[in-house]
Amino acid sequence: MYPLPMYRWLLLALLSIAMARAADNKRSVAPPVVPLGLLPVQWPKDNPYSAVKAELGRLLYFDTRLSKDNTVSCATCHNPKFAFTDGQPVSTGIRGQKGGRSAPTVINRAYSLAQFWDGRAPTLEEQAKGPIQNPIEMGETHDNVVQKLKAIPGYRKLFQQAFGTEDITMDHVAKAIATFERTVLSGNSPYDRYRAGNKSALTPEQVRGMDVYFNKAKCDQCHEGINFTSNAYHNLGVGMDKPNPDEGRFAVTKNPADWGAFKTPTLREIARTAPYMHDGSLKTLEEVVEFYNQGGVPNKNLDEKIKPLHLTEQEKKDLVAFLKALSGEGWQNIQAPTKFPE
Repeated sequence: MYPLPMYRWLLLALLSIAMARAADNKRSVAPPVVPLGLLPVQWPKDNPYSAVKAELGRLLYFDTRLSKDNTVSCATCHNPKFAFTDGQPVSTGIRGQKGGRSAPTVINRAYSLAQFWDGRAPTLEEQAKGPIQNPIEMGETHDNVVQKLKAIPGYRKLFQQAFGTEDITMDHVAKAIATFERTVLSGNSPYDRYRAGNKSALTPEQVRGMDVYFNKAKCDQCHEGINFTSNAYHNLGVGMDKPNPDEGRFAVTKNPADWGAFKTPTLREIARTAPYMHDGSLKTLEEVVEFYNQGGVPNKNLDEKIKPLHLTEQEKKDLVAFLKALSGEGWQNIQAPTKFPE
């Protein structure tokens, strides 16, 4: 038996170690603080946040080894340099292949369940799986990706830390990437600070534009709430005058009411995510405002909310100024890894 003083010392030492481990565990599961103007992220019960998992997801997100020819990563089309888009009308995959739609931003995707312009993926986890096996995008198979990762000791160690097993699966890959993506947030914009009581956060032009947005143009009929989107699908007429228009949501649901309808994107960081619309056909915010002012493009399924706005030239300028006030903070802190697991 230990002498009493030694026993007490050992007990205190063990208690100190236990408390340190508990603190480490608390740090590893505490989700990041959201910026002003946003709500707390609702983490899935089957994929709760942990710092280890988020870091694993960040590495996977930027790792080109998840593609067939090791040239394309998630970040190729959703690059932090372009506010997590690629700045192009349509995205480019392996072997220079062009897709048919513009890459939507990853920013604030945590606040939406269905993903992609047509909503075909019900969760971020399912979305993460899609581009990997798309022949135009990353062109790989899920089985091959899993085998690649299993052959990298550094990744096996990280999966063990994140999921408690080195038995890497595609579900684990998707959960890690989705966890990282839920940390890509934008808030604390001039608009948020204005709403919080700082009346000097917006310029007079932006204040007038806010009035146009909410009252005359009624943009918030579709771009509503903390993330400036209803997450619903609407036919604006974009591309509907082409010989073979993109069917949009209809291709998923087969509901005639969804023909030519696409998901309403967030307006946060809209000034940094040009070009616009699902086909990248509008280059500037001025063009977007004018498109809505004209009432979209007439077609058999044009949404009833899309009507000419009759804005004056000054009102158009003010509206553009207000949209620029939706650029915020948070996502800029995310950087590409300088090295990857080996």
